[in-house]
Amino acid sequence: MAHCAWRFGLIRLLALLGLALGAAACQPQTAPAPTTAVTEIPPAPGVTLAAPAGAAGLGDPLYPALGNGGYDVQHYTIDLTVDVARNMLDGVTTITAHAMQPLSAFNLDFSGLTITRVTVNGQSADYRRQGSETTITPLQPLAAGARLTVTVAYRGEPQPIRDPGVPFVPLGWQRFEQGIAVVSEPSGAMNWFPSNNHPADKATFTFRVQVPKPYQVAANGVLADTQDAGSSTTFVWQMTDPMATYLATVHIGRYEVVTATGPGGVTLRHYFPLGTPDTVEARFARIPQMMQFMTERFGPYPFDAYGVALLPVSTGWALETQTLSTYGADGADEAEVFHELMHEWFGNSVSPATWQDVWLNEGFATYFQWLWQEETEGRPAFDATVQQAYAGLVSRRVGPVLPQQPAGMFTAATYQRGACTLHALRLTVGDAVFFQILRTYYERFAGGVASTADFSATAVEVSGQPGVEALLHAWLTSPTLPLLVHIGQQQVYR
Repeated sequence: MAHCAWRFGLIRLLALLGLALGAAACQPQTAPAPTTAVTEIPPAPGVTLAAPAGAAGLGDPLYPALGNGGYDVQHYTIDLTVDVARNMLDGVTTITAHAMQPLSAFNLDFSGLTITRVTVNGQSADYRRQGSETTITPLQPLAAGARLTVTVAYRGEPQPIRDPGVPFVPLGWQRFEQGIAVVSEPSGAMNWFPSNNHPADKATFTFRVQVPKPYQVAANGVLADTQDAGSSTTFVWQMTDPMATYLATVHIGRYEVVTATGPGGVTLRHYFPLGTPDTVEARFARIPQMMQFMTERFGPYPFDAYGVALLPVSTGWALETQTLSTYGADGADEAEVFHELMHEWFGNSVSPATWQDVWLNEGFATYFQWLWQEETEGRPAFDATVQQAYAGLVSRRVGPVLPQQPAGMFTAATYQRGACTLHALRLTVGDAVFFQILRTYYERFAGGVASTADFSATAVEVSGQPGVEALLHAWLTSPTLPLLVHIGQQQVYR
């Protein structure tokens, strides 16, 4: 987001939480005061079912109630029939998963919409709802390793999620005057489909969305089929690579679809609302060159397609929804376009193990937009940007990179201080080793999730310098901002 190894991801997260986060300072989420128009994210509810049952939350240091234990999702099939004018949907989500332990019950994250039917492996199942938690009790307990197919039918008008980590925008499925769109980071996915709503449990997706003509639908991945039913059209999209739930999106509107081909034959498809000025569309013209820049450093683009979808309103922010970045109606400047594209490698392919690790998304994307400036404008322009960013951190006394509560997730700490952390590492180990660290980190965790500890361990291993661990620890956790010094030239950024 910017503003003015998949199958083992869940297993690794449980180990990380048990071994590393127990000593971390973390606070439970503080929800805003309720209103009639929004759904609150509740604290983790107590589990009242007899053991064994899957946990009602994964114990994330910032969002302990998000995600669920006991199973690992492989695939979501989301079937939606949408009344665009009334913002009403009839949905059926089918979840294919494996039980990671014996289960008498398990939870899904789902908020607001009315459930009409739940089945597990084709048999009706009991369910109980408490806030955004839905506890499902299958007719027979599930054995560890068992395959389960969960079907949830539901209907209603999705209500936006108000999340303390993103106070500047409502999350999830939203109706605009000229259409509908979904932006969910970090918690909004649960307002339009039931899921294991945490990046640790990535899965593949199929979207089948029926809308009245003349509306069109864009979603993650590749458009696999379009089915004409007279007065309506069903659009079928396939996301065949693993994706975190917060990155899932659907855009419904009337669009000019602009297609092109990127490096390596990657399909580019951009969804511009009808009437979008040519000057706005032109802001995305350099995406192929940006993709080539990233490809030369980290290997091929990690997915089958890429593009952008513009909302029908101006926003002042953008989101890296996987393979289809979301922007406001006025587009973005070149740095922001690069920032969101870069997330396809760091954020979408390599996703954060916990929400406390979000700097691995935002600090990386910020630093690489600076590197794009270095590529296109030269090193003096890059140095000026770093100096300006560091001076801003000093003047505002920006604290540690790792947030201790949701409100600290999308701030100068995770963006600019996170980026300066990478620059401090680069100055310490030199360019060749620095980029080898990043390549090794990406190759090791592509398609899955990674933690701050994973990145630090990779940096120490590749550099062969034990002092790198202390350097990163200071930049990421110290209340006092470290000095940014070029070791070889004693260049100090002030």
